[in-house]
Amino acid sequence: MSNNLHQNLVNQVSNNNELKLIWKNCPSDPGKQIKISAYHPNDRDKIRRAYLQRGPCQLTQHNFPQRKIGKSLRRFCPSWFNEFGNWLEYSIEKDDAFCLCCYPFRHDFGKQSSGDTFVIEGFTNWDKKERLSSHVGGPNSAHNIAWKKCQDLMNQNQHIEVVISKQSKQVRDLYRRRLTTSIDCICFLLKQGLAFRGNFLELLRFLAEHNESINHVVLENAPKNHQLIAPKIQKDIVNVAALETTNAIIIDLGDLLFAIIVDETHDISNKEQMTIVLRYVNIKGNTTALSLKMAIDELFCKHGLSISRIRGQGYDGASNMQGEFFGLKSLILKENSSAFYVHCFAHQLQLTLVVVAKNHIQVASLFNLVSTLLNVVGGSCKRHDMLDEKQKNYVRETLGKGEIPSGQCLNQETSLKRAVDTRWGSHYATLINLILMYSSIIDVLEIIKEDGSNADQRAEANGLLHLLEDFDFPFTLHLMKNVLGISNELSQALQRKDQDIINAMNLVNITKLRLQTMKDNGWESLLQEVNSFCDKHFINIPNMEDIFFSKGRSRRGGKAQAITTEHHYRVELFYTVVDMQLQELNDRFTETNTQLLLCMDCLNPTNLFCTFDKARLIEFAKFYPCEFSAINLVMLDN
Repeated sequence: MSNNLHQNLVNQVSNNNELKLIWKNCPSDPGKQIKISAYHPNDRDKIRRAYLQRGPCQLTQHNFPQRKIGKSLRRFCPSWFNEFGNWLEYSIEKDDAFCLCCYPFRHDFGKQSSGDTFVIEGFTNWDKKERLSSHVGGPNSAHNIAWKKCQDLMNQNQHIEVVISKQSKQVRDLYRRRLTTSIDCICFLLKQGLAFRGNFLELLRFLAEHNESINHVVLENAPKNHQLIAPKIQKDIVNVAALETTNAIIIDLGDLLFAIIVDETHDISNKEQMTIVLRYVNIKGNTTALSLKMAIDELFCKHGLSISRIRGQGYDGASNMQGEFFGLKSLILKENSSAFYVHCFAHQLQLTLVVVAKNHIQVASLFNLVSTLLNVVGGSCKRHDMLDEKQKNYVRETLGKGEIPSGQCLNQETSLKRAVDTRWGSHYATLINLILMYSSIIDVLEIIKEDGSNADQRAEANGLLHLLEDFDFPFTLHLMKNVLGISNELSQALQRKDQDIINAMNLVNITKLRLQTMKDNGWESLLQEVNSFCDKHFINIPNMEDIFFSKGRSRRGGKAQAITTEHHYRVELFYTVVDMQLQELNDRFTETNTQLLLCMDCLNPTNLFCTFDKARLIEFAKFYPCEFSAINLVMLDN
């Protein structure tokens, strides 16, 4: 079969869902094929097209078995595909050769052209290559007649598109109305962000109830195969809508400057999915890192975009996105120095800082322990109710002793909530509730340790008790509570829709200052807070002057430098965690992008551009030397 014919077959069948299904169900091995006459007469041409579209089964890399013919061992020679490649097929199932062209029309030819040899029985005389040439024969041979019929079958004039075009205008109009109705329903669901399952047919029936013509044309009197309501039809229309939407955006964008926002997440099958958003001002005035970079390059290449036109980047806190040296931000900046990174205020900053803090093994251990604790204590309704009852009793007891104040809106019901990476502020709230409910949690674990339904539950509760009653836990717990308490205020403030850039940058600087103050002067107050918590809950407090021995690490033989307990908690934990937070804020809000945002505020149209400042505007222009040369800056000043 010629390359042109094969390409025509691909183009003609590729958009036909019915033929795709037929193609999928047709065996590719010619030895497994059944006679065309065994199919229903209405389906035979579809089957023929499916086989012709797929092309001959030619396995050049197959290890062809030998068979004894006469006194010699013979086998199929793959070089024959080069000479008879347009029709010759090989069957692994039968170790036989077949003819692709004769198979679709073999039942018309009686005993001509080697009978059923190349159609049903298969050719096996590997020592008689000349039989392949004799099978082709002359111009009027059965093989060439079959070849001509294959070409006629795939002729454009015999396709369904031509048949539809020959239908009456009334039939075409009815089909168009059914298609338009389905498209309208799908577009409505897409705009509303609603699921298709169930909603599509429900919306269609709703329209039919309020529009007799839709009910009459689309549902009641439409042929079953012309209702255009099948899930596959819906998917086809959605794909077309996505393509048209993308094309409209690219056309609207043209050669304008733009910024990109990238995010990644895992779907239900735990495969990474990436979303790329283009932000640009249109003519109407409206408004692993390497693999991600490759994906962006591929997308840009597909739509004719250029990284050199990017003037802004905004990502979440993942290291492979925003990393200072090897993140996506840095990879793009290497190609385009004007693609300034700006923190995406739509992302909860605290989630980023939690991820950064987890780079410290002791902080990561804390959050892992909290997760396990929540699974054990809140693992059943019975335990959840038990914890609530213990907490209520604890509040009554402490109120009676005057240890906590009473009053309106105080001592509200508290419950442990799981920290979720997509729930803003949940880590900070979880740590606070854990401190408030510590005594009740210990009581529940003691009950599980004694009365657990099996040994595994009792052992798990006993292990958690040992960890919770060790000094490491309250110290790391209060440290992260204080650190996240500072960043939580900034994170919540950045989420406010009415927050302007100047206030946001001031809040960032305040947060940096508070963290630095905590590092410089906060050790004593933190230690006092932790010691008070330990005294209250009878947790042993280590002597800070003693030599520190890390659990699970041997210090025998002088291999590790001896440090005091205070050095471990103060330097290796307290200073390190606070420094990590400061470094992340400095990386995310650099002097460059901070100044960029402050200069951008001079274009704020609020209150008739009351913040307009020519000096800042000129400074803003200096960030983009590709657009504003020295001459342009002088002209801008004038």
